[in-house]
Amino acid sequence: MDFTNPLIYGVPVFIIFILVELAYSKTHGDDKLYNWKDLAASGFMGVGSALLGPLFKVIFAIVLFESVYELCNPMVDGARQNLLGYASFGYAWYVWLLCQLADDFTYYWFHRANHEIRILWAAHIVHHSSDNYNLGTAVRNGWFTILYKPLFYMWMPAIGFPPEMVLICLGVEALWQFQLHSVYIPKLGFLERIFNTHTMHQVHHAQNVEYLDKNHGGFLNIFDKMFGTWKEFDDKIDVKYGVIHSPNSYNPVVILTHEFKDIWNDVKKSNKISDKLMYIFGPPGWSHDGSTLTVKQQQKLFKEHKKLNPELEYERPN
Repeated sequence: MDFTNPLIYGVPVFIIFILVELAYSKTHGDDKLYNWKDLAASGFMGVGSALLGPLFKVIFAIVLFESVYELCNPMVDGARQNLLGYASFGYAWYVWLLCQLADDFTYYWFHRANHEIRILWAAHIVHHSSDNYNLGTAVRNGWFTILYKPLFYMWMPAIGFPPEMVLICLGVEALWQFQLHSVYIPKLGFLERIFNTHTMHQVHHAQNVEYLDKNHGGFLNIFDKMFGTWKEFDDKIDVKYGVIHSPNSYNPVVILTHEFKDIWNDVKKSNKISDKLMYIFGPPGWSHDGSTLTVKQQQKLFKEHKKLNPELEYERPN
């Protein structure tokens, strides 16, 4: 069956909604929501992703998914049969729902890995590097994630989901993720129990210690709740967006590469191979001498501080 990727229609919609939010913020006294240089940098990276995406999608996604699907779902007597012994999935409505659920599960682990493995964080940090939280930030995507993202989704065509169905579900996920980047949508009542909402995603983009590495979900928040990474938005907390170690630049090249440069500098700090590997594949913030802390280490100190001094502000270690 032939399908059209929803992102083809999504791009012009993205631009329209960014312009609408920008105009609304400027006419309603919220001038700090958008920074022109920051928006320009985000737009440049968004355009780059839009141009590079189709090329790498053909090479790394379509070809890869098709190859895996053909290998694991060979034709037997005129029908696709999975190597595990059942008929490969068709296009029934419930298969679409199962595929979207499988996509959401995969997105959770892909997204979480981007935060917990430093070499992947170096690619993903681009999306978090803005101090502003708006729809413009939603298109601030790193270019290098395209190279490895399809590897997380290979299992889906392997078990029998048609490759085009997987790609459509990926596109639908991206549309949902875009609209989450707005501060103008309040908590959504009972929907908060099920879905990953705008306030939950604000938590995800915050650099407040208690909010770090939380709410990795796509559509749903069930996987965050199942695997211990869910955090509710607290109206009493003054949210600070962005990353702890900011690139402090509007230059897209710097934004795209600064964490890779930092990894290289850290690798040179120790002569032990194990330390060098940890600087590359360990969690962000890990250091062989304790000079910098991981998120879990920071949050442990934060909890200890709050127990001893609940009324005092917590000062994050350098």
